[in-house]
Amino acid sequence: MTEFRPRTEEEAASIIGDHATRGAALAIVGGNTRSGFGNAVASEAVLSSRGLTGIVAYNPGEMVMTVRAGTPAAEIEAALAEAGQMMAFEPMDHRPLMTTEGEPTIGGIFAANVSGPRRFVSGAARDSLLGVRFVNGRGEIVKAGGRVMKNVTGLDLVKLMAGSHGTLGLLTEVTFRVPPRPKTEETIVVSGLNDAEAANAMAAAMALPLEVSGAAHLPLTVAWSFIDGTMPPGEATVLRIEGLPGSVTVRAEKLAAAMGRLGSVRRLEEDVSRRLWREIRNVKPYADGTMRPIWRVSVAPSIGHQLVAALRLEEGVDAYYDWQGGLVWMRMEAEPEGDMLRRYIHALGGGHATLMRATPAHRAMTAAFQPQPEAVALLSARVKEKFDPAGIFNPGKMG
Repeated sequence: MTEFRPRTEEEAASIIGDHATRGAALAIVGGNTRSGFGNAVASEAVLSSRGLTGIVAYNPGEMVMTVRAGTPAAEIEAALAEAGQMMAFEPMDHRPLMTTEGEPTIGGIFAANVSGPRRFVSGAARDSLLGVRFVNGRGEIVKAGGRVMKNVTGLDLVKLMAGSHGTLGLLTEVTFRVPPRPKTEETIVVSGLNDAEAANAMAAAMALPLEVSGAAHLPLTVAWSFIDGTMPPGEATVLRIEGLPGSVTVRAEKLAAAMGRLGSVRRLEEDVSRRLWREIRNVKPYADGTMRPIWRVSVAPSIGHQLVAALRLEEGVDAYYDWQGGLVWMRMEAEPEGDMLRRYIHALGGGHATLMRATPAHRAMTAAFQPQPEAVALLSARVKEKFDPAGIFNPGKMG
């Protein structure tokens, strides 16, 4: 397969314009570390952003960074760490789960709206995005948003590009917020709660004025696999506190006292805590080298455990919970069972299920993304037609 790797926006625009004229499809990729994710793309050529690299503008005092889309995420994280800042949305590294190689790029992160454990308090990648430059399906270079959000001009277009998975254009540059990195952190581990008890415990913790920035529940089947098996025995409900050292100590003591009424409590210090949340973010329990189906399910925090319990009556399912129970990472033991899963989600009040990993045969039979209601699907088709009238960007990827 031919791969194009332009080094300038103008070169990318020329390639896209030529393919649009001929109606020839292009698979849009960044570092390709999410290879296989989404529905199959019907394309004989690849257009990669990896030739578009480098930090364009970064003044830590402004807490905003502008960077070309193909820049490796590791390069950005190193620059931010040196200045004591971060990407608040904690982007997941998909390589262990998807058994892929290469380097994640910042454009790929925003194109897929990749967001980790802090999302439920700090927002998704989309919420940090202030501006974009991209090439649309006519081969036109488009700029939207900017470095300062003084008004809403262009904001909707910026948000639209985040999570579009390369179906609306090739991202060439992104501008996003980079808040201060917490000086330290601790994690409170509450042991022995079942899934329903953990959901109540996490809700209680979030209701306290202690600024909990991570809330996950790790059932017995997965808890042993974190931090080299050094978690306390049994199920683990984990709650993170971040900030200045003195404040973290005081808040962690108060949280431990409150949670101690529900089960035995242990505190994890900074280094172990950071490692634990990195492993939760990267879905370590299911990064097992297999192609057993993995679902990423987003529902109301109070019903995640009900969904898993209902599914277990019919299929072999393993799961753990992030985002205070609202994000369920789920591994099926055999088939993806997408229809059944989505039927239960609908019955319990709604949500979204995305198939992250499966064999090619299962992917061909299962919609990767949550089907849209008819009215939304019609609107999405009209938006797609405006951005990509020839339909050359990632055809079929989102259904």
